[in-house]
Amino acid sequence: MTRQAAISRYISSLIFSLLLVLPIQAQHKKVEKEEAPDSVAFFNGIAVGVDLAGIAQGLLSDYGQYEAALRINLRDRYFPVLELGIGHASHDDIVTQLSYETKAPYGRIGVDYNLMKDKHDIYRIYGGIRYAFTSFKFDVAHPGLKDPFWGGVSPYGAEGVSSYYHWAEISGGIDAKIWGPIRLGWSVRYRKRIAHDPSYVGNVWYVPGFGKTGSTRIGYNFMLTIEI
Repeated sequence: MTRQAAISRYISSLIFSLLLVLPIQAQHKKVEKEEAPDSVAFFNGIAVGVDLAGIAQGLLSDYGQYEAALRINLRDRYFPVLELGIGHASHDDIVTQLSYETKAPYGRIGVDYNLMKDKHDIYRIYGGIRYAFTSFKFDVAHPGLKDPFWGGVSPYGAEGVSSYYHWAEISGGIDAKIWGPIRLGWSVRYRKRIAHDPSYVGNVWYVPGFGKTGSTRIGYNFMLTIEI
């Protein structure tokens, strides 16, 4: 056997050995990775946040909300959420000349699910559901209708009219760790009315926490959150 043939035989044997050993080592590492327990505790902290979008909306339009949220972290995957707020509106319709005012609390309860493959990443992509409810009173007023027969003006309006809304929400959003315990994120909400009281004066103009009256609405939040 020549020296070149011996070298070729040695290299072939080495390659064959590597082909046998590497899959075994890879399989061993895979098994170790699969068997490694999740090091994150079941209860992994809480977070409190405020909705900046609702505040800005109230400053820039004739309705808005002040909203805070409490969120529980379960293994960085599941996030039960409680959201409480106060919705307010003061609207004058230049076409109908109707004025509408309300200010009342609302609440939502639900859960978000972290869709990220690496659930421990500083970024999170959420999908979630909510049940929401508000019971509120509103005032509606009109400068008056002229009586075509007797003359004069007949004012129209009502104060302290009671109403309520039940609705469900499907949400999707993202947030990220900015610095230390501070996170910023946004979400889009599809809202579907479940039940409501149209009241004896008809449908309301605005529902606290839901938005303008209707069977469905699209809402959004921009949350500043402190996670501990």
